[in-house]
Amino acid sequence: MPQTWARPKEAQPPKIIFIPHDNRPISDKQTKEVVEKLGYNVVVPPDEILGNREDWGHPDKLWSWLQANSLDAQAAVISSDSMIYGSLVGSRKHNYSKAEVIDRVNRFSQFHKTNPKLPLYVFSSIMRTPRSAEASGYEEPPYYRKYGSDIFRYTVLQDKQEVEGLSRRETKEKAFLEELIPKNNLQDWLGRREKNYAVNEALINLTRQSVFDYLALGRDDNAPYSRTHLESRHLAKAGKDLGRNEFQAMAGIDEIAILLLARAVNTMRHEVPYVYTRYNWGRGGNTVPAYSDEKISESINSAIIAAGGTPITSPQRADFVLMVNTNPNGKTYEANDRANDGRDREGSKYFADLVSEHLSAGYPVGIADIAYANGADNALMEELKRRGLLFKIRTYSGWNTPTNSTGFAIGAGVLVRHMKDADVDELLLTRYLDDWAYQANVRNTIARQLTWLRGDGVYGLLGDKKQAVSERTTRMLTRFVNENFPPFKSLEELNVVFPWNRMFESDVQHGVHREIKFFSKSQ
Repeated sequence: MPQTWARPKEAQPPKIIFIPHDNRPISDKQTKEVVEKLGYNVVVPPDEILGNREDWGHPDKLWSWLQANSLDAQAAVISSDSMIYGSLVGSRKHNYSKAEVIDRVNRFSQFHKTNPKLPLYVFSSIMRTPRSAEASGYEEPPYYRKYGSDIFRYTVLQDKQEVEGLSRRETKEKAFLEELIPKNNLQDWLGRREKNYAVNEALINLTRQSVFDYLALGRDDNAPYSRTHLESRHLAKAGKDLGRNEFQAMAGIDEIAILLLARAVNTMRHEVPYVYTRYNWGRGGNTVPAYSDEKISESINSAIIAAGGTPITSPQRADFVLMVNTNPNGKTYEANDRANDGRDREGSKYFADLVSEHLSAGYPVGIADIAYANGADNALMEELKRRGLLFKIRTYSGWNTPTNSTGFAIGAGVLVRHMKDADVDELLLTRYLDDWAYQANVRNTIARQLTWLRGDGVYGLLGDKKQAVSERTTRMLTRFVNENFPPFKSLEELNVVFPWNRMFESDVQHGVHREIKFFSKSQ
């Protein structure tokens, strides 16, 4: 065939392998969607081998899938929890031996030898220490429902004893808890943590051997004194010879996937975005938010570095300006608090003024909304809506823990500058529908109405009520959309489902999302 007749090869989009730590919408498709908006081919394992609430995942199948899909990939962002335990939940409940989990760690070395040019960005969890059975969300072993608060308190005293010592009263309390908590339960819980610690030590060693381009150890839900805080302190010391652009132990876990995907993209593009952070008045960056063990300013700086960026101290040269909505008193409330009713609160108008000023100056602004955990600050959202700012900012996040929200806002924020405005709006819609409409409003109303619905089911395990809750939530969310959003075409048809059979998180499907549901998995 003459050369002039030949069809030119179409340029293939850069391929990134992404193995999330489970298939929750925020862990999986919502994170993946951000990078896909830039034109990358983000390849994710099929749902049936990813972990979920009932099925903790299939590590051996994930290793086989990784090997089969590594060809032509330009980067890989991988949850080691999935590759070693099956999933994040699996890391808390598994019964694998230490030899089994260490063997899976060593597979990373073997994979690197067969794929030496493939950059590996890996994130792992330092096991969480929930404050109570309720806080555990049924994702800890069954005995945690009875002894969760006692186990948490016991670890608080363990950590405090090591850091500053215990009073005589606290020493007696620790001895009492050791007698109160059944020894086999405590041994089971601590034994699984010892395996997790050994895994994370081994991952640090692989980073030292240049198997990984970057490793992040995320402190899952924790507190200033807790077992999670204790283990993170020791692991940070174990990796102290590594630079922060090689290894970090950092607060949070669910948001680390988007941070490492951003890092992979920035590395491929040879970019180091500058990020400026501005807080609400009051405690601001000195806030130690709920579910964390450090000042939010420290968490934010770690997240910026994890995303491949650099923190800067003025907005003039910033590629992204992160505005952080903290409470002036430094406290974090829950989004289902009665006070989160949309009426003006201390700091809400001042913060909206800051957002307006930075937008008027032409800065690319994103908002991390952390005045409340597990949902948006309704007073702030009403103020942004009133001023017409909802779709003038570049990114928003107000879901789950405060570090989840700040991390996600940073990961998306350093990427959206390369996106079309329509794609930025779609990403904003995803967060507004989830964090504001559902989590901070509709969820609370539906939760109060659960007893009206026929069948067996509760907030944490919907059971027979799942379909009725889905239909009722969809109706209420549609009403919220009609009252608060411009007439986007992608909002013409909404559907809300609950893939983890609980109300804590939902999958709000709209427009593009309904298509993504069918095409988001690699076959």
